[in-house]
Amino acid sequence: MWLAAAAPSLARRLLFLGPPPPPLLLLLLSRSSRRRRRRLHSLGLAAMPEKRPFERLPADVSPINYSLCLKPDLLDFTFEGKLEAAAQVRQATNQIVMNCADIDIITASYVPEGDEEIHATGFNYQNEDEKVTLSFPSTLQPGTGTLKIDFVGELNDKMKGFYRSKYTTPSGEVRYAAVTQFEATDARRAFPCWDEPAIKATFDISLVVPKDRVALSNMNVIDRKPYPDDENVVEVKFARTPVMSTYLVAFVVGEYDFVETRSKDGVCVRVYTPVGKAEQGKFALEVAAKTLPFYKDYFNVPYPLPKIDLIAIADFAAGAMENWGLVTYRETALLIDSKNSCSSSRQWVALVVGHELAHQWFGNLVTMEWWTHLWLNEGFASWIEYLCVDHCFPEYDIWTQFVSADYTRAQELDALDNSHPIEVSVGHPSEVDEIFDAISYSKGASVIRMLHDYIGDTDFKKGMNMYLTKFQQKNAATGEDCPQWMVPITISTSEDPNHAKLKILMDKPEMDVVLKNVKPDQWVKLNLGTVGFYRTQYSSAMLESLLPGIRDLSLPPVDRLGLQNDLFSLARAGIISTVEVLKVMEAFVNEPNYTVWSDLSCNLGILSTLLSHTDFYEEIQEFVKDVFSPIGERLGWDPKPGEGHLDALLRGLVLGKLGKAGHKATLEEARRRFKDHVEGKQILSADLRSPVYLTVLKHGDGTTLDIMIKLHKQADMQEEKNRIERVLGATLSPELIQKVLTFALSEEVRPQDTVSVIGGVAGGSKHGRKAAWKFIKDNWEELYNRYQGGFLISRLIKLSVEGFAVDKMAGEVKAFFESHPAPSAERTIQQCCENILLNAAWLKRDAESIHQYLLQRKASPPTV
Repeated sequence: MWLAAAAPSLARRLLFLGPPPPPLLLLLLSRSSRRRRRRLHSLGLAAMPEKRPFERLPADVSPINYSLCLKPDLLDFTFEGKLEAAAQVRQATNQIVMNCADIDIITASYVPEGDEEIHATGFNYQNEDEKVTLSFPSTLQPGTGTLKIDFVGELNDKMKGFYRSKYTTPSGEVRYAAVTQFEATDARRAFPCWDEPAIKATFDISLVVPKDRVALSNMNVIDRKPYPDDENVVEVKFARTPVMSTYLVAFVVGEYDFVETRSKDGVCVRVYTPVGKAEQGKFALEVAAKTLPFYKDYFNVPYPLPKIDLIAIADFAAGAMENWGLVTYRETALLIDSKNSCSSSRQWVALVVGHELAHQWFGNLVTMEWWTHLWLNEGFASWIEYLCVDHCFPEYDIWTQFVSADYTRAQELDALDNSHPIEVSVGHPSEVDEIFDAISYSKGASVIRMLHDYIGDTDFKKGMNMYLTKFQQKNAATGEDCPQWMVPITISTSEDPNHAKLKILMDKPEMDVVLKNVKPDQWVKLNLGTVGFYRTQYSSAMLESLLPGIRDLSLPPVDRLGLQNDLFSLARAGIISTVEVLKVMEAFVNEPNYTVWSDLSCNLGILSTLLSHTDFYEEIQEFVKDVFSPIGERLGWDPKPGEGHLDALLRGLVLGKLGKAGHKATLEEARRRFKDHVEGKQILSADLRSPVYLTVLKHGDGTTLDIMIKLHKQADMQEEKNRIERVLGATLSPELIQKVLTFALSEEVRPQDTVSVIGGVAGGSKHGRKAAWKFIKDNWEELYNRYQGGFLISRLIKLSVEGFAVDKMAGEVKAFFESHPAPSAERTIQQCCENILLNAAWLKRDAESIHQYLLQRKASPPTV
């Protein structure tokens, strides 16, 4: 899916003592944070709450095949179900325990093979554990039989289980589709089942649906016939699935168009779109048709199903879900319009398609044994999606982007005491959603990238084939033995910046390394390619020697990025001064690389948020303008001949940064182009819309906001609506901020997108942060009811509170969630409180020196 007692954390700090020439001393330090832990303990924030008691399903009865028929009512939002499950009784018992949630069982019986039917005499629902116990009047003897259950349920509006998704027809009529989202533990909301990844079975699925609706499931349709009781209804039967886990089952009933092709391996590939938007499915279709053969060749294992459908769902909590043979997506993760989609959206769609199709092998064919091993699924898919996109679109320079998007994101979360190993013990269903985070995905991917780099692609591919062949249609778990990680270390010099002068495997806590034949005027750089998952700290002299490599670009882009990011993290941790980082940032004046600028922009954004708590916020905006102005002038507003994908991304990034900071020329041009866009004189290109919208809102008034909300209402494409939603929080007036927050919960904003609107307000300004937090507290019941038990509640909390930088706010956040529990977000709440305390400490430690540096700079601007 696309939005783990494991080995020790890899997020260690590397400390370099003494300048070159050699000998060079390399010392690996564990994280030392006693002072921080004392502070966390003083507010009761250090330890995660005790795990809730939980037992997995008993093993005395297990399924062989589910024959499942469902009849959804798209007007009353209910469904009827009939289940006949071929089951194996392994041990004599008078009860069957299954998973079941929000379902009412009407009748249940068990028919032993060759014997008489035994009717269940009681249904005992354990709602807290989402289980039901079926009691029988006589003992079920070992052997095979059929479990029959008739039941009813609700097509809920919670974006999980079997739920309803609202859409508008081309004529403007509001209708609903019936769709599914079962990962992690929500198949039990659609039918009673053994809802654990290791309890695999085959599925024969039938859907009874209106005859003018499209009905889809994991497999191809094998029969479609009139329903006896109603001439407007048909029964659609699908082929039997391979052996699979319940969380990968899917069905969709609604109105869709599609585009179709066949991969070179003969697999039927379809992309389903809203009616009238089939053209918007062509880009994803092209990516999918290239991706399936790529994975087949890479794994040396064929795709095992006859078809793959990719479908855009209007109301969808995650980014996408890898249901076997029927992959579901947010509209923005699948649909591309040739005129109205920006370059970043194309890249996003390519990555998400690559991620979900990788799961068809790695997750679906071979499945983790339990949620504890989630990183086996998600870490791998998050790594290989980049390999796939690099194959399809080499011009994206996607591996450099990996470092900014995944590697550094994982290290940021992993630096907290409230992080967790990539493999973490999971029990109760409420704990599962907590680990769909940057550790399971991005750290998992980063560790796999490091491993792949160390052993080489040829041997890595052999290993993948052995793994998939050995465990296909089965389940896998990590090894029980958990030794200390061995960390590959690479060292390069200015003599040959693109190749390692020395490679070592660090297999103990400390090592002395002597680097021979380094001249006094050469720089020395650790972690070539920013592949090793660790941080590096240099002595002042070593750092000083690296600065010319940044200015003259002799240091490769990914190493320039890694160097700056390490320094910024060391400053956040209080190991070096933030002023040192600002001085290094000024060395990027000649930087041409989009991803390097993206990471620099992100870190300056974090620093700007921190300094919004001071009275010299405007000074840091002047710094931002000074750093970004030269590249802004070089790029200009309009594409030049010969430019490509990365130039478009860079232009949007730089103009947005300058506009937000109040750069006069950028602001004036943004206002002019926005006016022309609104009046229809000159429509903004898709790549310029986000920076222009952000700029005019940040420095606009109520009229500007009204125009933006009108544009939102008029937008026919969800990408454009999301683009507007993400920037609405930039407005500064308290009255307008309140208007945006009210808009976030209106019918105009899809449920999954409310989170980004509120998060945008919290990230937009100091006042916005306070207003968003109050809004969440005031509307908690509605928000929690909408998002409970899913990762969107965690994202909402994270986006809204982690920008605070006052100690007492950590206590306030903690106290609120003690009286308003959110079990699936407990770890996120702990992490947010820790971040607030770290922000407060950072501000106390460095605010004055930053201020003095900025004033000094203002008095005598640096020459470059």
